[in-house]
Amino acid sequence: MRWSITTTRAPRAPAEINLRANDIANMGFAEAVDCPVILIADIDRGGVFAHLVGTLELLSDSERARVVGFVINRFRGDIALLQPGLDWLEKYTGKPVLGVLPYLHDFHLEAEDALPPSSPLPCRERVRERVEASEEKLRVIVPVLPHISNHTDFDPLRLHPQVEFSYVTMGETIPAADLIILPGSKSVRGDLDSLRRAGWDAAIDKHLRYSGKLIGICGGLQMLGRALHDPLGIEGEPGSSAGLGLLEFDTTLAAEKQLRNVRGTLALEDAPVAGYEIHAGISEGPALQHPALQLEHCPDGAVSDDRQIFATYLHGLFESPQATDALLHWAGLADASTPDYHARREADIDRLADAVEQHLDGNRLRALFGLGERI
Repeated sequence: MRWSITTTRAPRAPAEINLRANDIANMGFAEAVDCPVILIADIDRGGVFAHLVGTLELLSDSERARVVGFVINRFRGDIALLQPGLDWLEKYTGKPVLGVLPYLHDFHLEAEDALPPSSPLPCRERVRERVEASEEKLRVIVPVLPHISNHTDFDPLRLHPQVEFSYVTMGETIPAADLIILPGSKSVRGDLDSLRRAGWDAAIDKHLRYSGKLIGICGGLQMLGRALHDPLGIEGEPGSSAGLGLLEFDTTLAAEKQLRNVRGTLALEDAPVAGYEIHAGISEGPALQHPALQLEHCPDGAVSDDRQIFATYLHGLFESPQATDALLHWAGLADASTPDYHARREADIDRLADAVEQHLDGNRLRALFGLGERI
């Protein structure tokens, strides 16, 4: 039995009526495979009952019929105070509330599409610990390009206790920092134009003149070269764009995308790395003779002669504690001590699973999906 869970507050919410004709992600997918749907709403943002009732009103008759119930997420406080609203919702819609999930403090879950905040909202205990520690932090900036991709690359830095991490959005001035990271992009030539219009190219040049460090990841790597060629029009009109000219290589977009899991070592301190590549570009030039990584199948990326610039196609660069320690040390943090991101991520997934098991009616869910009761 197939089934689907969708949210009322997301980049691809179920009631986007302007996108219904080509919807393949939410209700369109549920219709195509004929599966029941649970609507989940975030009460922490406010207006939870309006979200749920309004979503139902905007669905088509067939879509509304396949919604089998609701889940309310991130609730704080006494459930008894919420109960009258739950009773009203069930009576008004004729659909059951299948559970209320609590707000999980100091919780991390990788975002699918929406960009997360610069730093996770800490609980009171972590605020106290940080004030008492009063240790120097490395300032890390990621410019938010219009077509930014793979932003989960930076979650280990957002959670790092020794890093002051910030996203800088279009229209903002890039502040002083120890490290700037150019992220991946779904449209590198377009984002290069946006970067220049924002004046960020001049800010990057100034950052380097003041001995700051710069990392380019995937599309960010491609921006650092002399030119980006798109003869097939993969990202739009065929043509070429001038890169930032900070490393001696050119990139040509090809029809076949590189997609693979990779392992290897960092040129900095021979630290182990593991991650994945997903890019259409092929980069060639003398700068690549000084690779940033030695992967199992080939060298990758480049390190500038002055060692201020580090460029790689590898996503997941900061998920290895040893590699992150080496990169933060290179960027100016003397005594980096990186937490185990994989352990943190798995522990928080387990926390979420425990909350779901405790606060949702498992037997009722199984009955709705035709799976029978758990013995």
